[in-house]
Amino acid sequence: MHRSLLLAAALAAAAPLARGQQPSDATREQIEVLKQRIDDLEAQVQAAQARPQAANALNPGISAILNGVYANLSQEPKTYRINGFVPTMGEVGPPPRGLSLGESELGFITNIDPWFRGTLIAAISPDSDSIGVEEGYLETLRLSHGFSIKAGRFFSAVGYQNQIHAHAWDFTDAPLVMDAFLGGQLHEDGVQLRWLAPTETYWDMGVELGRGRAFPANLSESGKNGAGSVNLFTHLGGDVGQSWAWQAGLSYLHTEPSDRAFDDPVSGATNSFTGKSNTWALSGVAKWAPNGNATYTNLKLQGEYFHRKEDGTLIFDSPGSAVANPYSSAQSGWYAQAVYQFLPAWRTGYRYDQLDSGDVNVDTSLFPVLSPYKPRKHTVMVDWSPSEFSRIRLQLARDYSRMDQPDSQLFLQYIVSLGAHGAHTF
Repeated sequence: MHRSLLLAAALAAAAPLARGQQPSDATREQIEVLKQRIDDLEAQVQAAQARPQAANALNPGISAILNGVYANLSQEPKTYRINGFVPTMGEVGPPPRGLSLGESELGFITNIDPWFRGTLIAAISPDSDSIGVEEGYLETLRLSHGFSIKAGRFFSAVGYQNQIHAHAWDFTDAPLVMDAFLGGQLHEDGVQLRWLAPTETYWDMGVELGRGRAFPANLSESGKNGAGSVNLFTHLGGDVGQSWAWQAGLSYLHTEPSDRAFDDPVSGATNSFTGKSNTWALSGVAKWAPNGNATYTNLKLQGEYFHRKEDGTLIFDSPGSAVANPYSSAQSGWYAQAVYQFLPAWRTGYRYDQLDSGDVNVDTSLFPVLSPYKPRKHTVMVDWSPSEFSRIRLQLARDYSRMDQPDSQLFLQYIVSLGAHGAHTF
C-alpha cells in the first residue's frame, strides 16, 4: 500500500476518541512508532523486489486426471466404422470390451510473468510407454483493447464441445458429429488471435492458423510453409433473468488435405484424398439454475450442427493400383442433449445423434464405406459426483453407426482429479 495511505490509516486509528482535542504525548509516541514500522515494511518490500528470483520461484498449478471404464459391447469395437463417411483414422471407436484404463492426463499451468501464462497438458497412453502433448501453449495476459494471443498446441475453437477436455464431457464419448467431422477431437499446432468486445452482451471473435496436423487436414508428415488450416469463429452469450444463461457460436474451418490416407474398413484398401474441405459448425448452450444457484438442481441444454463440403480426388488403393476418382460431397450432422442435476451430487442426461451422408459423388463399388446412410445414436446416462474431484458414471447407448449392425453399449466409468484443475469454458 502507498505510504501516505498507510500513514493516514495510522493517524485515524490513533486519534483520540474525543474529537477536536489535541493528542496527548502518549498518542504522539504511538504515531511515531507506527511511522517507523511503516518505513521498515517499505524497506523490506523494496529489498524483496530488488532480489533476483530463484530458478524455482514459479509455483505452477499441477493436476492429474485418471479415468477408467468397463465396456460391454454387442459388436466388436475393432470393426467400428461410420458408414457413409470417410474414415478419419482417429480414435473414434468405443473402448475395448471389459475393463480398461483410459488415457491419463497430467497438467501444469502457471503465470510466467505479468505478460504470459504457460499451459502444458500431457497425455499418458495406458497401452504404451509414450507420453504425448495434448495441449502445450503460451497465452498473453496484458494485451490491450480486448485482444489475446495463444500459440502452441491447443484444442481448436471449432464448435463448442471440441474446446472441452474429455474428462469434463457430460457423456463418456464424443457425439457422432465430432467423430465424423473432426476425427474425435481436433487439437492443432498454431496460433489463435481472439478479440473480446467491450459490450454488455458477451461477444468474441477470432481466427486460428494451424499446421493442419490432424483430420480433416492430415498434413502432419509433409506439412507446408503456410497455414494448413484456418478457423474463423465467434461467440455470443448473456443472461436471461437470474436463472438462465446462454451462449451461441459459429465457426468455419477450411483445410486443403494432401494425400489424406485412410483404410477402408469394408474393402480393406488404403485410399487417399487430395482437395479442399470446408466445415461450418453452429453451436448453442443454455444453462438454468434457480436464482443462479446451481448447488442443488440445474439443467444444461446443448446442441451442435455441422455441415461439410469436400471437393477433390479420391485415390483407390493409393500404394498399389492408384485409381483416381473425382470426389465431391456435401454432408451434415447434429446432436442435441439435456443434462439435469436432480440432487446435489446426482445428474442424469439424454443425447440424440444424427448424421446424413448427403450427396456424395463417387464410385461406391470402389469405396463401399461411402454408400448412402444416415447413422444415428441414442444415449442415456446417470452419474454421481461425491465431490468436485471424483465422478462415477453409468451410460447406456444404442449405436447405429454401422449399417445393419446396431451396437448395444454399456459403460461404467470413473473419473478422478488429483489436485485442483483449472476451470473449463462456459
